Amino acid sequence: MSVKIHYQNTHFITSAPDIRHLPEDEGIEVAFAGRSNAGKSSSLNRLTNQRNLAKTSKTPGRTQLINLFKVTEGCHIVDLPGYGFAQVPLEMKKKWQKSLGEYLQKRQSLKGLVVLMDIRHPMKDLDQQLIFWAVDSGIPVQVLLTKADKLKSGARKAQVLKIQQEAIGFGGDVNVAPFSSLKGIGVDVLRNKLDTWFAPAIAAQMTDDVIEAELVDGTESVDNDEQQ
Repeated sequence: MSVKIHYQNTHFITSAPDIRHLPEDEGIEVAFAGRSNAGKSSSLNRLTNQRNLAKTSKTPGRTQLINLFKVTEGCHIVDLPGYGFAQVPLEMKKKWQKSLGEYLQKRQSLKGLVVLMDIRHPMKDLDQQLIFWAVDSGIPVQVLLTKADKLKSGARKAQVLKIQQEAIGFGGDVNVAPFSSLKGIGVDVLRNKLDTWFAPAIAAQMTDDVIEAELVDGTESVDNDEQQ
């Protein structure tokens, strides 16, 4: 089913320290994950054409909570705590990574994972661990090689091809694309991928709407018959 989702209508719902503080585990969620300096917040803002939907910072590691955004009925985007390098106390880093791990392992509504990594420094150990976990769990992955504008066209194409070849080794459904929040590179690719992942929730909502409309029509028909 082909759907067109208006991502500019995305809005913030809640921040949670762990999955126990998130809303009901239902609908479809797509999670954004990456190292602390991968540019997750900037990518979310570009995706939705909103400057401040996700808070950006010059200090890596400021995303300390699981942030939930509603795209449309039954469809949510989740901004997960950044992993890897961050200038924060070790205990806090462990707490973030625990909440990240719990979400990935236990959240049943998670149906797609966007893994962001700097195109100049891709496929670090934690990046690969995350992708392997998703493949083992049957969750499709969209790798975004962020800050693609930092490389010239030829170098960018070569790097994307290299990572695409590496991605084959993971098995499963792993796609790779360049991305730049600044230049808009790869935004359409990301939106199309999310459209595909969210499609079942959109279809279910449309079915519910049709059933509700039929019930209303049926009730009105009965009322008219009684009046006659």
